[in-house]
Order: sequence, then C-alpha cells, then structure tokens
Amino acid sequence: MRPFLVAAAAMFAVMYSTQAILPDLGREFGVSPSQAGLSISVVIGALAVGAWFWGPLSDRIGRRASLVLASGAIVVPTLLVALAPSFAVLLGLRALQGLCMPGLIAVGVPYVTEAYAPSLGSRAMGYYIAALVAGGLVGRVGVALLTAATSWRVALGALALLPLASTLLMRRGLPPEPSAGRRTTPLSVREAGRVLRNPVLLAATVAGSALFFAFLGTFSYIDFRLERPPFSLSPSLSALVFLVWAMGVSGPAAGRLAERRGWHVVALGGLGLAAGGVALSLTDFLPLVLLGLALITLGNFSGVTGAQLGVAASAEQDRGLASALYFSVYYVAGALGGYVPGLAWERWEWPGVAALALAAYAAGALAVAWWRRSVRTR
Repeated sequence: MRPFLVAAAAMFAVMYSTQAILPDLGREFGVSPSQAGLSISVVIGALAVGAWFWGPLSDRIGRRASLVLASGAIVVPTLLVALAPSFAVLLGLRALQGLCMPGLIAVGVPYVTEAYAPSLGSRAMGYYIAALVAGGLVGRVGVALLTAATSWRVALGALALLPLASTLLMRRGLPPEPSAGRRTTPLSVREAGRVLRNPVLLAATVAGSALFFAFLGTFSYIDFRLERPPFSLSPSLSALVFLVWAMGVSGPAAGRLAERRGWHVVALGGLGLAAGGVALSLTDFLPLVLLGLALITLGNFSGVTGAQLGVAASAEQDRGLASALYFSVYYVAGALGGYVPGLAWERWEWPGVAALALAAYAAGALAVAWWRRSVRTR
C-alpha cells in the first residue's frame, strides 16, 4: 500500500500548494484575496470536471493504470506553474493540474476499497485519508517555509519531484486491484441513473462536500486574519498554523469507528466537531483560535473518512461512477470554498467566513439525518 499512499500524498501536496501563500501571490500579481483564492478554486473545479472522465475510465482500464497515468501526467504542468509570467497563465496551469488529479484522487476510493479493504477493512480508507493529510502538510507548511527562504516559484516548482517519484514507485510496486468490482460491459443510461440516485451515495456526497467547502474556506483565509491585529503574525508564523493538519492522523481510528457504528455516525460526529471549532475560531485569543482550527481539522478528516466509506458501501459495481459523482460534487464545493468565503472576508471579515462554514455543516447534517429517517421509515 505504501507506493499508493506516497502518490496520494504527492497529489494532495500539489493541489493545495498555493493555499498557504495566497498573500504572497496577491502581492506578486496585484490581485485581491478572493482572486488569489482562485488559484485553489480552478484546480478543484477542474478536478470536479475530470472526475467524470477518470472514474468511468478506471472502471474500464483498471484502477492501477489510471493511478500511474495520472501521477505521471501532472509533472509537466507542476513544473510550468513556477514559470507563470502572469496570474492568468498561473490559473490556466493550475487548471491543467486539476484535470490530472482525479486519476489518482477520485480513483483512490474504489482502488482502496477493492485492493486493500478485504485485508485491512475500514482502516484502509483511514490510512488513505492520513496520507492525504501528510501531503497537505507538505503542500502548505513546506511550500510556505520554502517560499520564505527562497521564493514561491522555487517552492512550487520543487513539488514536481513528488509526483515524478511516486509515478516510478507505483510502476514498480503497486499491485493491481481485483477485476470483480470493474465493469466489462457498456453502462446503460438506466443503470447510471440508478447508481447516481442511490440515497446512501447522495447523503454521503452532501456530507463530505459540506465538510470540504467549510474546511477549504476557513484555511484559505485564516492567514489573512492572523496577519492582522490583534494577532499580527508574520507570514511564516501564520503558515505554521497548518501544522494542526496533523490531527488528520485520526483517519484510521475514524475508519475503525465507522466499521463498528456506521459511516453516518462518524460523518455526523465530524460535522459537529468542526462546527464547534468554527465557533472557537471567532475569539480573539490565539490559543482558542488554534484549538478551533485543530477541531475543524479533526472533524473534517474524520467526517470525510466516514463519508467516503459511505460512498464505497453504496455500490458493489460501478464504484468508479459512484466515486465520480461524489468527487465532482465534493470538488465543486471545494472550488466554491476557495472563492466565496473570500468575498465574505472582504465584506464581513472572519465572522462572514465562519457563518458560511456553519451553514455548510448544517446542510451536511440535514442530509445525513434525511437518509437515516428514510431508512427507518421503509
């Protein structure tokens, strides 16, 4: 499983590589905070579109082939991002990165389910989420520190080494998944509609998307808050806030809990924890703000683990299609989370960002509650 986990971490590092340096990009290209946030939104929006290609493709050519192809394809645009002469070109290259990512990220859920869940159970999904956490730490903290020491161009260009190395590792050591979960005949419109209307899939998709929207919004704009009074932290110190992402190692424990209590219990618990963290982040006392951010992180990665297990359980076949639905909605929500909270910040500052996050968590909780009620009334 190690080659796959390394590749997942590498892809996640590239995805969020601009998040901790949004103020630097704003100063470099003369754009507003919400415009700088588009450097995240375009990646995630492109990922949402690409999921509809990579998910069904992996059902036909195999998960392993998709993983290796996607990891290798992202190397070139990652190198070119560092050379972008304008903000518009940077956004275009970030979109190309996003189109490559579903081949690993969206395909990762069915691959883990088919290749590793039979031996590791729900812990396998937890390990996958923990690998994404590690990649996020590299993409945020590592890029921020390297930017402070050199420049943002050097920091973003150096990330190309990660998918290059992981591509070589997967070609040598990644096992193929069993073919039982893959479709060998064309998918009819009726069958596709049945998969996409699955109540478990819909509830898990809304819950995971709500968590991601709020998580991306809070962490994209927390730097702007921390660099202002009453905190007045330097860019390098505010970037260290992303170390709370270490709370994401809760993924395997969340997977075990979901195995015992159900994916919905973990998803609801994650939504509640994250909402409590947002409430704490409204204070002007730095230790409480940091505790709030830690709870947002813990709630996000625990809840997303539960949601992705719900997606995996929603279909025995056509998991690539189910994953495509989940990740397309999930990453559209993330794209909005990288931009819309920026507009709220520009008008209402942090209370506006927090209000959007709490509204998203409420929507996710209502979706899971609706599914549970529908199950009980059958």
